[in-house]
Amino acid sequence: MKKTTKQKNINKSLTMLHVHLCDQRHVPSIAIDALAYFQSEVKKENNFISISLYPEHHLYVLIKDEEDAESWRRMGSRVWSWMQSFHSHEATLHLHGIKKEIGMALNEGIHLSSYKFDKYKKEESSKNKHAIISFSGIDFSLAEKNTLVSKINSVFICRDLVNEPFDALHSVALGKAFEQLGKKHGFKVEVFNKARIEALKMAGLLAVNRGSKYAPTFSVMHYCHPSAKKMKPVVLVGKGVVYDTGGYNIKVGTGMENMKCDMAGAAAVGSTLALASSQKWPINLIGLVPSTDNFINSSAYVAGNIIRYSNGVTAEVQNTDAEGRLILADALIYAAKYKPQLVIDFATLTGAAAAAIGKYGAVGMCNKSAHTQMNHLLKCGESSGDRIAQFPFWDDYAELIKSDIAEIRNIGGPYAGAITAGKFLERFVDYPWIHLDIAGPSFLDADWNYRKKGGTGYGVMLMHDFLREFSSAK
Repeated sequence: MKKTTKQKNINKSLTMLHVHLCDQRHVPSIAIDALAYFQSEVKKENNFISISLYPEHHLYVLIKDEEDAESWRRMGSRVWSWMQSFHSHEATLHLHGIKKEIGMALNEGIHLSSYKFDKYKKEESSKNKHAIISFSGIDFSLAEKNTLVSKINSVFICRDLVNEPFDALHSVALGKAFEQLGKKHGFKVEVFNKARIEALKMAGLLAVNRGSKYAPTFSVMHYCHPSAKKMKPVVLVGKGVVYDTGGYNIKVGTGMENMKCDMAGAAAVGSTLALASSQKWPINLIGLVPSTDNFINSSAYVAGNIIRYSNGVTAEVQNTDAEGRLILADALIYAAKYKPQLVIDFATLTGAAAAAIGKYGAVGMCNKSAHTQMNHLLKCGESSGDRIAQFPFWDDYAELIKSDIAEIRNIGGPYAGAITAGKFLERFVDYPWIHLDIAGPSFLDADWNYRKKGGTGYGVMLMHDFLREFSSAK
């Protein structure tokens, strides 16, 4: 009987991905009983077929031609789970007829899935848990392998920073962590102390910090390739609230246990500087991170206070749990001194953003002078897996943050909370600017594909795709 076109396509797909847990470098023959099982699974149109021939274990994956890079990363997560079912972190992948970039995405998914934060588990931390993958069928160049390693390491750096508990990573410790990253990866870091912050009149950062026993810090990171010295910089700003109690508008119920993650934007910025430096991108890149906790004592700021910023804007504090925008404003003012070609801020800013689209992506907004860059960033969000949903940013929303006793207030009422937070920040920019509210995807309560429970490293893969292409185009 003649094979149908569908059967031919399935048979062709069988050669596309074969995972082998043994140390052999060739595709072994399959025993008759295993072959019969294999054929029966194909008839069922299963796309994930596991065959165990002790001591060898094989996985065959049927791939649809239309599957994109993100689908392959997620497939990598399934491959890693299969490997773990045999207590293995090493495998050979036989890839035939697969585009190189798709093979790279699969590799990314496996490695990202192998992450564990277990430094505080004595019995676990000494064991090698990360994936060790070899390939046949695709010849990755040394540069491509180095890029993969740099991307994975940078995501892991970001995840590690977010997962650290507050007592290990308060505001001063975060500045020191950035200094260590700079020394290791080759970019400059200067951490401003409280006296310098006071001299710069960073009123928002100083106000939020009033309840803390730790001094605020303001980290300035700079990587510049020799060929980009005359290029206007791209500035990344990251929210660095190392722990958020909500201040006197204190969080209640289950709202506080994961608030060590409120510096995920800062972690994404520092990790991106490490990635750019290690990859030697032809770019002038600056990272700015204002950092403090949001604690309570008798000196802490309260609702009703007025903050006067160094650019003259006055802001009424109506909720001390909307502190992130207060400290980001200082960083956005400071960014203007560089005459940047683009500023992107990363912030776990609002529950409204997380409520709107969940863990599936960040909420993005931009001012009118950054529409072209925003369109490019949206495409990079799809290719990298760090997706963005662009929200409207109409001038009408600015009406919602008008204050009776100051120019603006730090909350806008019950509607459009993510957008009004962005409108607050907009008052402090006069350059092309993109705002990313990463509250949803930056920290998870459970594993989701290759994103692990806890810090996900959101933003690093996005910036890899965006800045590498952006710098090359420039």
